[in-house]
Amino acid sequence: NKAAGEICERLVKQLGDEEMAKDVWSGTFHSVCMRMLRRDGHRIGYDRSFTIYDTEDQKKTLTAILKRMYIDDRQFPVRSVMNAISREKDKLRTPEDTAEAAGADYRAGKIAAIYREYAAELARSNAMDFDDIIMQTVRLLRTCDDVREYYQKKFRYVCIDEYQDTNQAQLELAVILSGGHHNLMVVGDDDQSIYKFRGATIENILGFDRRFSDARVIKLEQNYRSTKYILDAANAVISHNSGRKPKTLWTAQEGGDPIERYSADNERDEAAFIARKILQGVQQGASYGDFAILYRTNAQS
Repeated sequence: NKAAGEICERLVKQLGDEEMAKDVWSGTFHSVCMRMLRRDGHRIGYDRSFTIYDTEDQKKTLTAILKRMYIDDRQFPVRSVMNAISREKDKLRTPEDTAEAAGADYRAGKIAAIYREYAAELARSNAMDFDDIIMQTVRLLRTCDDVREYYQKKFRYVCIDEYQDTNQAQLELAVILSGGHHNLMVVGDDDQSIYKFRGATIENILGFDRRFSDARVIKLEQNYRSTKYILDAANAVISHNSGRKPKTLWTAQEGGDPIERYSADNERDEAAFIARKILQGVQQGASYGDFAILYRTNAQS
């Protein structure tokens, strides 16, 4: 949301006209889809005043469903069920699709049954969850020809940022919206794809030029933030990634401090080393705010 807001601010500055800038639909996938659903969601059975379930609403609803279906929540924890249903929606799978894919798999079959009850409960309550926002927008555009044609004519250009983090549903939405004028531009870096656990599909960016055979690929390899030491190290590590578009980052910023690697004996040794480095820097004129400490998980903090 913050990034989308900054883009809107830049548009106003570049165009010099706030009203003109507002004509551009700029926002997250979900905010753009919400505008469409508030306008046309009634075409697929939603009242315009539909509500959006947050995580707590989802938990409460699924807990009641598990109890009603006599399913042990120790075998099927609510959070696990939520994640499974979310993944199905990211792939645009309905409860029926999920049941068909489950086949004879007991657990997958149970998830499909829970998903069916959950979808029915949402429909009765005139509600959607977060994943429904994109899934139901795709459904709307697929089933209502006039709505699809309206938006395909309206959006002459479609641009997607951070494309490496998109999922299957978001790709389908982009394909539909750009189907009128065939002007689709995506910006992304396959080496920065870190959201697979949230449903992101790296194949979206790796296979873009195969899906759109007339696509033009422009590599932006100059880096303006880092020194040559950092880029050389990053390139050496990233080059071992499998399934990536080959590229070599470079910078005009020569020099900088070499990267220092320290193998600590234990966590106390590690903490002492970090403290020493910070104190040395402060004694040489740096401020404490010039330092950043990165760690893998909050448990290490």
